[in-house]
Amino acid sequence: MIKVVVVGAAGRMGRLLVSRILTSNDMKLAGATEFSGSPFVGKDAGMIAGLDACGIEIGTDIKPLLRNADAVIDFSTGPVVENAKLATDAGACMVIGTTALTDADKKTLSDLTGKKGGRIVMASNMSVGVNLLFDLCAKVAKILGDDYDVEIVEMHHNKKKDAPSGTAVSLAEAIAKARDLSYEKNAVHGRKGIIGERKKSEIGIHAVRGGDVVGDHTVIFATEGERIELVHKASSRDTFAKGALKAVRFLSKARPGIYNMQDVLGLK
Repeated sequence: MIKVVVVGAAGRMGRLLVSRILTSNDMKLAGATEFSGSPFVGKDAGMIAGLDACGIEIGTDIKPLLRNADAVIDFSTGPVVENAKLATDAGACMVIGTTALTDADKKTLSDLTGKKGGRIVMASNMSVGVNLLFDLCAKVAKILGDDYDVEIVEMHHNKKKDAPSGTAVSLAEAIAKARDLSYEKNAVHGRKGIIGERKKSEIGIHAVRGGDVVGDHTVIFATEGERIELVHKASSRDTFAKGALKAVRFLSKARPGIYNMQDVLGLK
């Protein structure tokens, strides 16, 4: 059995992850945490996830939980990098679904896999369908070239804190790489005012927020006379939870390194 700690266990994703782990045949919930001051601290993680009591109380300190853990899943907005350091030091692998990471954060995580033998899956989106979309968009962008304008539109629920979504950024990065462009130089986030004609090298990204939308992403390739649209709509967060557990299983047999869902799903 793979023993897993869930960080942010009372959140929308955390509850699904706890539920999936508790009902799996090859995993065991080894611990659950929440931020200090959360009303769910001290509550049974299974009951918070909508199941029977499992005997695992939600705490605030991950350190003691790592003594009995093989893996940590973290979709939180908390100290993700610090959690990864602690997990690596304890010999546990790490699955990170948090999107608001800086370049410095990513560099630190990458260093952990080299210097300390860490095993990390870091992905902006763990859905099988979205990761297929990454692959398709890169292929389409390369085939069509700069004759086609590229625009990305993403919509999420009104509680999402970051914009654009990590998935939209990953889509733009995949397209930029396929067209020998730079995300940093060519991405254009929304438009306002008299901005002039659209440049061929632009990759437009637009964030929409409203209601309880789990996650919609549309990638538009447009030229004179026609338009191609690749669309993914997530109707349940359960697809992300399933992907996270696939990542844990992948890491349980993987060599030290930093991976993404393309690796997990064998799309590379």
